[in-house]
Amino acid sequence: MWRWVRQQLGFDPPHQSDTRTIYIANRFPLNGLYTPQKFIDNRIISSKYTVWNFVPKNLFEQFRRVANFYFLIIFLVQLMIDTPTSPITSGLPLFFVITVTAIKQGYEDWLRHNSDNEVNGAPVYVVRSGGLVKTRSKNIRVGDIVRIAKDEIFPADLVLLSSDRLDGSCHVTTASLDGETNLKTHVAVPETAVLQTVANLDTLMAVIECQQPEADLYRFMGRMIITQQMEEIVRPLGPESLLLRGARLKNTKEIFGVAIYTGMETKMALNYKSKSQKRSAVEKSMNTFLIIYLIILISEAIISTILKYSWQAEEKWDEPWYNQKTEHQRNSSKILRFISDFLAFLVLYNFIIPISLYVTVEMQKFLGSFFIGWDLDLYHEESDQKAQVNTSDLNEELGQVEYVFTDKTGTLTENEMQFRECSVNGIKYQEVNGRLVPEGPTPDSSEGNLPYLNSLSPNSLSHFTSSSSFRPSPENEAGLVKEHDLFFRAVSLCHTVQISSVQTDGIGDGPWQSSLSPSRLEYYASSPDEKALVEAAARIGIEFIGSSEETMEVKTLGKLERYKLLHILEFDSDRRRMSVIVQAPSGEKFLFTKGAESSILPNCIGGEIEKTRIHVDEFALKGLRTLCIAYRQFTSKEYEEIDRRLFEARTALQQREEKLVDVFQFIEKDMILLGATAVEDRLQDKVRETIEALRMAGIKVWVLTGDKHETAISVSLSCGHFHRTMNILELINQKSDSECAEQLRQLARRITEDHVIQHGLVVDGTSLSLALREHEKLFMEVCRNCSAVLCCRMAPLQKAKVIRLIKISPEKPITLAVGDGANDVSMIQEAHVGIGIMGKEGRQAARNSDYAIARFKFLSKLLFVHGHFYYIRIATLVQYFFYKNVCFITPQFLYQFFCLFSQQTLYDSVYLTLYNICFTSLPILIYSLLEQHIDPHVLQNKPTLYRDISRNCHLSIKTFLYWTILGFSHAFIFFFGSYFLIGKDTSLLANGQMFGNWTFGTLVFTVMVITVTVKMALETHFWTWINHLVTWGSIIFYFIFSLFYGGILWPFLGSQNMYFVFIQLLSSGSVWFAIIIMVVTCVFLDIVKKVFDRQLHPTSTEKAQLTEANSSIKCLDSMCCFSEGETACASVRRMLERIIGRCSLSHVSRSWSASDPFYTNDRSILTLSTMDSSTC
Repeated sequence: MWRWVRQQLGFDPPHQSDTRTIYIANRFPLNGLYTPQKFIDNRIISSKYTVWNFVPKNLFEQFRRVANFYFLIIFLVQLMIDTPTSPITSGLPLFFVITVTAIKQGYEDWLRHNSDNEVNGAPVYVVRSGGLVKTRSKNIRVGDIVRIAKDEIFPADLVLLSSDRLDGSCHVTTASLDGETNLKTHVAVPETAVLQTVANLDTLMAVIECQQPEADLYRFMGRMIITQQMEEIVRPLGPESLLLRGARLKNTKEIFGVAIYTGMETKMALNYKSKSQKRSAVEKSMNTFLIIYLIILISEAIISTILKYSWQAEEKWDEPWYNQKTEHQRNSSKILRFISDFLAFLVLYNFIIPISLYVTVEMQKFLGSFFIGWDLDLYHEESDQKAQVNTSDLNEELGQVEYVFTDKTGTLTENEMQFRECSVNGIKYQEVNGRLVPEGPTPDSSEGNLPYLNSLSPNSLSHFTSSSSFRPSPENEAGLVKEHDLFFRAVSLCHTVQISSVQTDGIGDGPWQSSLSPSRLEYYASSPDEKALVEAAARIGIEFIGSSEETMEVKTLGKLERYKLLHILEFDSDRRRMSVIVQAPSGEKFLFTKGAESSILPNCIGGEIEKTRIHVDEFALKGLRTLCIAYRQFTSKEYEEIDRRLFEARTALQQREEKLVDVFQFIEKDMILLGATAVEDRLQDKVRETIEALRMAGIKVWVLTGDKHETAISVSLSCGHFHRTMNILELINQKSDSECAEQLRQLARRITEDHVIQHGLVVDGTSLSLALREHEKLFMEVCRNCSAVLCCRMAPLQKAKVIRLIKISPEKPITLAVGDGANDVSMIQEAHVGIGIMGKEGRQAARNSDYAIARFKFLSKLLFVHGHFYYIRIATLVQYFFYKNVCFITPQFLYQFFCLFSQQTLYDSVYLTLYNICFTSLPILIYSLLEQHIDPHVLQNKPTLYRDISRNCHLSIKTFLYWTILGFSHAFIFFFGSYFLIGKDTSLLANGQMFGNWTFGTLVFTVMVITVTVKMALETHFWTWINHLVTWGSIIFYFIFSLFYGGILWPFLGSQNMYFVFIQLLSSGSVWFAIIIMVVTCVFLDIVKKVFDRQLHPTSTEKAQLTEANSSIKCLDSMCCFSEGETACASVRRMLERIIGRCSLSHVSRSWSASDPFYTNDRSILTLSTMDSSTC
């Protein structure tokens, strides 16, 4: 326990070395030379609190907030000194806010505890003392041998020892880790693969040396030292041997593995991401306003204290006959008295700081975030995915976006690859109905195409020569056939594709799948490019049948061939290629390599290099994704050298990655180019319309991609990112800083001199690195003057650097990043708002994002509708809170001028306490959840309306001052209107009685509650029965509460100043008339201002509101509800019946036409349409 505490405090780190030594089955050496390493247990802890630390830790976190800490200080001051108000007035609201927040956080943590207990208590089987022992997951120790059955989840990070297959292989899915649903093959070392029973494993004497835990899912280095017959055998261990916690065993009956990383040291746990700490612009404005109001509060307290002592300079006011000082008061320090009075005034005016603002904003963000998930327009039927909100703190930031950075593949495109063309030996081919035909007319061909299937057989060579477009000389015929043959063999062998479960169950047990028909084979690949190429090769006639650790089988025109798989050189983003070394049935050893043309062509010494380069560029101009294919044949001596160097590099514990890079470079050289492939990744639906709408909204769109710049430009043109009439500027292939700087200066001059409305910039990764190194300002100047920027050949970290550069620019724009793959995570986390696309490249982007959507087209609805609404709602909420608190406390300040600054309170303590909690809280909360100041369809179909809320304009200093001045003016009307009514000894009662101090304060308070509530009603454009209930219900509740509070003598109250005051106040007709006059006067000022603004300086939104008022829209629904297991029809009907009873489906109509550019099949119940009653 003490060690655990020291580890948590950082005094006792658990690992002292760079590697860990694990004795399998915990069989430690008996010679006593081994010092046991200490490892943590297998418990997963995702919870934040425990029973013991919840109260202190939660309180500490909550009082780190400025407002909470401020009110705590005020509460302590009220306890320590004699203040005009009861400590309850500050303590009760503070207790309410702290309690509500603690309950919410405690409940969320309780759910995490339950989830942890379920995971930690899962049953597992461990090999101990020669038998299988059933235990709980949390009891697994490092070194334990664990048995996992089919479809079970791995409870820790395991090194595979054996499986039920002879070759020691197994298949797993890592969908819960990275979202990839393909089957991944893992293999055991040969010495342990044969140990398939518990009895055999009990005889295993082995040690694993590996690196300490790290978060990278795809990186693992280690080695296993096996002792057999007094001889040590060393085997390398890599990612192919590691089974990660959270992955699931598939297509394998059972496996045995040894635990090497447990609990919070597993790779899954190390990849846990804490919630985003991003702060929205609204939150920053709110903190600024709090500081301003804190300055106002301190100023009022200082002014009141100074005026009090100025007044008391006259002896008759310093110690009047009715308030004689005690001896202690006369002898007390003047400085202490001044400080005490200052603190007392601080307490009296402290309600100008709205403590309930934080809790209301939290509730608004938390509850409001559900509407995104409920919106049927953001639901994708094909994938059955709805929008997800991972960070509700940034809802309003969706309405402030100025830059959108988007990935291309899988974000703008479908990430569904289709093989289209290829170049083999310098000749271009297209696939037509499963056959390859040379590009261009073939007049001599009787069939109009050239079936490649027959060309693989030398006996059918005549089919190749039947076309005038492809007529080789007799001496080259055999060579051409060999080149074509090798090309498609390379395509069908150089990959990591897996076969579906039915076909792979027999892998490793002898010949398999040779009798299966092509239609029964289903391929699974981590890359859609690989799957498309393997399927294309199968259609052409070279069909991949299956693979094991040592063999790969293909069927060539019905003839089964088995290749021995010698080595796989895995793909990495630096090399941009992957290779396999295989031994053909004839005994020849080949290296087959595929990758980007920039990484393949420089390493080739033969083949049609120049022709292929031209063809690759042509493919790229068509928007196709290209890969080059090459091969190399090894002699026996060359292969022995390669095999030796690979073994040394893969068994190295230090600098293994660097050594592997050197060996890979040594192997992948002097190759013969075979050709290139071109696959198509088609655009997603409505991408062009969405990008155009973003541009109309004043948002600049940048595309950041790893593709070559020809492909990227072609896709940018096809998706509307670049226009044909746009002046395209290029910053590519820059070799030095000086060359890059000169090119940037030329681009800046061209932008200034060219009289073109729009410019587009293309920059590649290499040039970008040079530009960001020393020429950031010049680069940013060029970028800011371009309406569209395309960055190609980008590494993941470069994407994040570009966004960082824009974020810290002088304008400090709000950025949004959209991506779908793990390589997009860095830019998603760097941007102000990160959007993950739930696509085919896994779920890492969606998990690390703030919001996740299924398609890029949903971005327009998310920004233009939800973002617009959220921003308007919370901007009004924040300023309304400050406004109503100025209205609340200013009369208290004014009252001090009429009571000689004696710190007499104007309001009763109960009214002080309940003003923000009960009387004025619900109308603004419901407004901030349901308000729709304009129809959602209008917002979406007129993207220019998004400009009206840009740059945080609704929370500008000008708007803030308007609300503040409005609050002060209303407060003056409340106070002086009531003063002129009651002052000068006027009797307003029939019996001649006059009102007193508490009656005056209650009158001011009553007018104030009614006015601020009516003000909220004026701000509301969208009325539902819920708005009516809370708005008018709040006023009615205030009256009913005051009647009960002042009409009964409550025994638990020590003093009851308000007894019969409210009843007596309302018994006067003059008071009722005065309340109406004052409320109308306050509201009249606001109405006049709004009318003049709309007539003289209307915004685009206000013009759209006037247009909408004359339309035929009958009803709208602000609560988009989409519950699981509930049809859209049932959702609509329930919301109609419960939320807006005044609407019926038969009366719903729309004023827009079916040709609207966005969401013409709109199914959102943000805007009800007639299809809901008919289609469902």
